[in-house]
Formats: sequence, structure tokens, C-alpha cells
Amino acid sequence: MKLNAIAGIVLSLSTLAATPLLAADRHVTIVNKTGYTMVEFYGSNNGTSAWEEDILGGDVLAHGQSVDVNFDDASGHCIFDFLAIFEDGDQVKQENVDVCKVGTFTFE
Repeated sequence: MKLNAIAGIVLSLSTLAATPLLAADRHVTIVNKTGYTMVEFYGSNNGTSAWEEDILGGDVLAHGQSVDVNFDDASGHCIFDFLAIFEDGDQVKQENVDVCKVGTFTFE
């Protein structure tokens, strides 16, 4: 009986420990208020050294527009780095964005 009770407690604790990672909302609205059109946008978790693929794909994000992005890459990471490339060639990099806590991120 004692062994079953301990096993039940361990199972309960492991379930509770895993729940926050699974339940974290990684949806972020990216807003462009720079005055320039964003032609590429990258967001990669800080556990990787690559930028992955352009999230905008063939689309662009004009000044005043926004896009909703789901950063859930199945890695469990909440901290991401962002890279925006604009029509004039300027690049803006923002590191260590917590996509589990930030609902909107604005490039200004």
C-alpha cells in the first residue's frame, strides 16, 4: 500500500511539472510601426543558433499592419530572438523575448 501511495504522488508531481510547458500560450501579435515595410521576419528560440525560415514567407508586413504568430516549435522554449528585415535593408534584432508572457511585440 505504501509503495502505491508513493508512486501516485510521484505521478501527480510529474504531471504538474509538465503542465506549464504544455499549457503555455506562445501566440504573439507582431506589430510594425516603423514607417517601413517589413519584408522578412524570423523568430528562433534561444536554444538554437539558426534563424529557421522567414515567418512572413512571400508576404510582407506594411507599416501599421500586424500578424499573429504561433511560436510553439515543440521545443518547450519560451525565450526567442526576433529578426526583422525592412525594405530599405535595415535589420532590427531583439533578443530574449519571452513569448509565453508577451502577447504583443511592436517594432517602432
